[in-house]
Amino acid sequence: MKFHRTLVRHVVLIIVSFLMVYPVLWMFFASFKPEDQIFANPNLLPAHWTVSHYTESISGKAGINFGPMFLHSLEIALLVVVGSIFSGSITGFAFARMEFTARKFLFGFMLGTMMLPAQIVIIPQYIIFHRLSLVNTFVPLILPSFLGTGSFFIYLMVQFIRGIPKDLDEAASIDGCGPFRLFLHVIFPLTFPAIITISIFAFYWTWNDLFSQAIYLTNPNLFTVPIGLSSFLDNMGNSMWGDLFAMSIISLIPVLVVFVIFQRYLVEGIATQGLK
Repeated sequence: MKFHRTLVRHVVLIIVSFLMVYPVLWMFFASFKPEDQIFANPNLLPAHWTVSHYTESISGKAGINFGPMFLHSLEIALLVVVGSIFSGSITGFAFARMEFTARKFLFGFMLGTMMLPAQIVIIPQYIIFHRLSLVNTFVPLILPSFLGTGSFFIYLMVQFIRGIPKDLDEAASIDGCGPFRLFLHVIFPLTFPAIITISIFAFYWTWNDLFSQAIYLTNPNLFTVPIGLSSFLDNMGNSMWGDLFAMSIISLIPVLVVFVIFQRYLVEGIATQGLK
């Protein structure tokens, strides 16, 4: 009886997993079909295989050079990860461990900013960066992460640090550690699960961020992956579906690699927040 229940459970999970993965599989095989066969051929597997969608898009023969866009997105995402870890860990340590005037008010104000839609914040930010002549550069997309604008990351780090015993702080103080050395040598190494969680979320959100990147970047030489993918769609009905699917598959590779490598740490980091 137990064997039958296990078998039924596995069959149901396999069917549900296939239904969830099927759109990605269809897009993957469609990227190897000739343009005129993508929607005309109802079969999942192509009748005639071609890699022209990949080679033309990466080399720029299709009119859109996707190679530099991929590198631009990777550069921005990695720098945002570094900035999010830097600002989130320092600010989280200050809120969780240090006593200063208006600490509770500032922490509550920071939490309040999490409720603001990004569309509201982007307008004053754009005005500031425009007056500083930083539009059409990567600075508006990277600099805010170093200035502690990631309220969610700060909140996550605060909750994690609060779960670290304060006995460590007292022991470090007895040994002569000041606040900076306490953070750098004691607290920061213990926040590894939270750091991995911040890194994954910051990478995902930046990699898929079309809204901000489309606002700040209008120079084609600075376009990123989300802007490049949207460029394959033409309002006049001349959309390059094969190239779009091919580059969508390529854009999924960094996301899948990050998830496969760090999924254990991601689950551990989120679970740790709930336990603490």
